[in-house]
Amino acid sequence: MLRKPYALLAAAALLPLGAATQAAAAAPATAGPATACTYTPAVPADNFKGIPVFDPVKAAKPYSATLRTGQGAITFRALTDKAPCTTYSFKFLAQRDYFDRSHCHRLTTARIYVLQCGDPTGTGSGGPGYSFPDENLTGATYPAGTVAMANAGPNTNGSQFFFVWKDTKLSPAYTPFGKVTAGLDVLQKIAAGGEDDQNGPGDGFPTLPVNIKRVQIKNK
Repeated sequence: MLRKPYALLAAAALLPLGAATQAAAAAPATAGPATACTYTPAVPADNFKGIPVFDPVKAAKPYSATLRTGQGAITFRALTDKAPCTTYSFKFLAQRDYFDRSHCHRLTTARIYVLQCGDPTGTGSGGPGYSFPDENLTGATYPAGTVAMANAGPNTNGSQFFFVWKDTKLSPAYTPFGKVTAGLDVLQKIAAGGEDDQNGPGDGFPTLPVNIKRVQIKNK
């Protein structure tokens, strides 16, 4: 089955991810906080770890996540109060080593300023075997330090996410679910290293390899 690439919309330009060449519609959605979080089976199912069952009590508990990468550690605070469905999914995958030994496959240094991770295939088209709705989009902005979901259109969230390393302008179509509390300098170092332009000028694979060794979850 043809895999649909996850895309970010920057101004009027639709930027394909990774090695994918097809553009995916990424029209802005209007979802707010999830009132009913449902994880729906979906393809692809790469490094499949099962499908979470949402527990609102557990989802409400705050936590931080630290990505140990070959370039340094990046820690973010999960916005469990604003994006519980998303943060519950991230924690579910992280605690099952889903992200371990994967790499961040896309860096953009023009128009939008993000480092994209979360695809175990490294192609920009991988996913965990389920999808879930958008959240926290009303009035969403993407300043440096934002952690948000990549998608292939409204309500197609899976495992791919991105770090914003410099204030960027995106349409409010990508669920913000975290805020970097340590390691913004690591992201900026990666960005300064540049990328290979394989997706176009200012958009490609990071020159400095960003291998995720493990993701550690710390409950507050």
